[in-house]
Amino acid sequence: MQLTVGGRVLRATAAFQSYWKVAAERQQMFFRRLRGEAPPWTNDPVLSIHRFTNAYRASDRVSQFLINDVIYGAPVDERSTVLRVLLFKIFNRIETWRLIESRCGTITVDSFDPAFLAELLDDRLSAGERLYSAAYIMPSPKLGAPRKHVNHLRLLQQLLTDGTIDALVTASSLRELYTRLASVHSFGPFLAFQFAIDLNYSPLYSFSEMDFVVAGPGARDGIAKCFVDTADVEPEDVIRAVAEAAESLFAVAEIEFRSLWGRPLQLIDCQNLFCETDKYSRVAHPELRGRSGRTQIKQRYVPSTVALSVAYPPKWALPCSVIPEWVEPAPSDLFEPFATSQASFSFLPASVGQVALR
Repeated sequence: MQLTVGGRVLRATAAFQSYWKVAAERQQMFFRRLRGEAPPWTNDPVLSIHRFTNAYRASDRVSQFLINDVIYGAPVDERSTVLRVLLFKIFNRIETWRLIESRCGTITVDSFDPAFLAELLDDRLSAGERLYSAAYIMPSPKLGAPRKHVNHLRLLQQLLTDGTIDALVTASSLRELYTRLASVHSFGPFLAFQFAIDLNYSPLYSFSEMDFVVAGPGARDGIAKCFVDTADVEPEDVIRAVAEAAESLFAVAEIEFRSLWGRPLQLIDCQNLFCETDKYSRVAHPELRGRSGRTQIKQRYVPSTVALSVAYPPKWALPCSVIPEWVEPAPSDLFEPFATSQASFSFLPASVGQVALR
């Protein structure tokens, strides 16, 4: 298997075949659960016991809470919308947000009280409760407080007073959102891009998720496992090539993929899928070492018995109230023994995002 990115032909490993398999099966798991089917929702030996994100980032539990509770569940002014998104995403933990709003009411620019919130979260931390999600490593801003959450609250107050929030409100592109967020002390490129995507869910912006992407560390590791010769190729170009060719690649791999009510995989989704492929390959393709050298998947998957319901930004116009008819549970022989040999199809030279099949 080969992929051409900007005139450079990349030779793929077996992990690239797994990339498409993981995307399709994780999406099947999502729809099976949405239809109310009883677990297990997959017989894949890796996906069935380890935690993986959805094929679409916006379908993940925390993204769903952000969209439906933090953003659209409390219509507020523009500056308050940006503040709410950043406050929620810095902690990235639903329980922390619920505590804050249960004690403070709807968070707005006018009601935001860093000192009170610091005391509230001090008490929760002293009670042995976690404040932050384990999904991201959140560096502490160096703003003088001994505790990280206090420094983050101080940082948000600083963003309100130094004009950063106002600049974010008036951003004219996804790239500009990212650039302004990346200039914030302690955010860094990966978090800045994630926060830009989160803000873009709101009614303040209508940027396409195909406009811009930043590859995180996990995605870079996944790309290194999927291709044997990525030197001098930007990972963002690889992600774009894959996203733009996804429909053709699924067809060539003979893998059926049901999209999100007609919404194709976006750059952010393909970026995330490279990260998930890195994890998947630690078990399925242990001979592929990648960049980090990690060999285990830390988080175990425990199926939830809570009924799943989803809603997406209204501007996407997805008919998600109509649950599509789905295929029967995957047969036991769907997932063949993990192989290291190259697949039997390839990509001829083409520009970024284009594929030629043979």
